[in-house]
Amino acid sequence: MPKIKTSSSAAKRFKVTGTGKILRHHAKSSHIKTKKSPKLKRHLRSVTLLSKADEKRVKRMLGI
Repeated sequence: MPKIKTSSSAAKRFKVTGTGKILRHHAKSSHIKTKKSPKLKRHLRSVTLLSKADEKRVKRMLGI
């Protein structure tokens, strides 16, 4: 059986932790920042865990 290729787009967007959880960045943080509050912009900078519902799909894209 051939190896599964890693999706380049997924590899750029997600990072796998040592325990196998997947990290992601927040959406809506790249442009039109003038109308966003400082608190919102500060929270969008942080990294968060991917939801359990999406983990299976993203792990397949990453070849895990």
